[in-house]
Amino acid sequence: MINYSFEFYGLIFFAIILLRYFISAGATHLLLYGAFSHCLTDDRTDSSLKNRILPWRFFLRQAPPTIKKDIKLSVLSCIIFALGAAIVMSAHDSGRTQLYTDIHLYPVWYLGISYIAAIILQDTYFYFLHRLFHQSTIFRWCHLGHHQSKHPTPWTSFAFDPLEAIAQSLFLVGIVFAIPLHFITVIAVLSTMTVWGIVNHLGVDRLPSNFPHHWFGYWFTGPAHHTIHHRQYALHFGLYFTFWDRLLGTQALNYEKEIANVAH
Repeated sequence: MINYSFEFYGLIFFAIILLRYFISAGATHLLLYGAFSHCLTDDRTDSSLKNRILPWRFFLRQAPPTIKKDIKLSVLSCIIFALGAAIVMSAHDSGRTQLYTDIHLYPVWYLGISYIAAIILQDTYFYFLHRLFHQSTIFRWCHLGHHQSKHPTPWTSFAFDPLEAIAQSLFLVGIVFAIPLHFITVIAVLSTMTVWGIVNHLGVDRLPSNFPHHWFGYWFTGPAHHTIHHRQYALHFGLYFTFWDRLLGTQALNYEKEIANVAH
């Protein structure tokens, strides 16, 4: 097996993470707000596909400066996450992580179990870290950049202040030392984080009209759920699940009513 230098890993992962960000955020932006956005709307007043929060006129007038700021923060985040990935790979090369490549080393079902465990642990870590960063004494240093707009877009999904990006990367670095994970599982977790981040920052409720009354909307976060957080900082800190918000009292008391307010 060929071992590469820390610098090589850093450059390669920076290119991959940056490209992933621009492709995922850019494609979603184009689909929802650009040339193809008309395909997602119709004449029904109750359509769940209508852009009811961020009309295109408002977007064209207000969003570009915000997007530029989001992209700048996102590039910094890409650098930090690339350094974290370089640390992981360098440690793996020296045999100090629990990453493995032989799929037969553990039962096949362990891939699913380890993925679920990683997602739950990440959601828990994110919830308490997120609440910490909303404390008034450190908010401006760690999390203000992410909240520069009350109307998030796909470009906001990766826009973290450097200190927050470091804190988030610590989980991704630390978990490979804590539990055995196949590289497939790590890629699945990172892909889930990317997709979920994009979805949570759509700024519009693109989910079915019965959401959040549907069971999925009760247990999982989404664009409307996270948009409430961007408008009311003391609510909705979850990444994937609403469990911790519901358990610790940071879920909107009348969630369905808040969703209705967001949608208009």
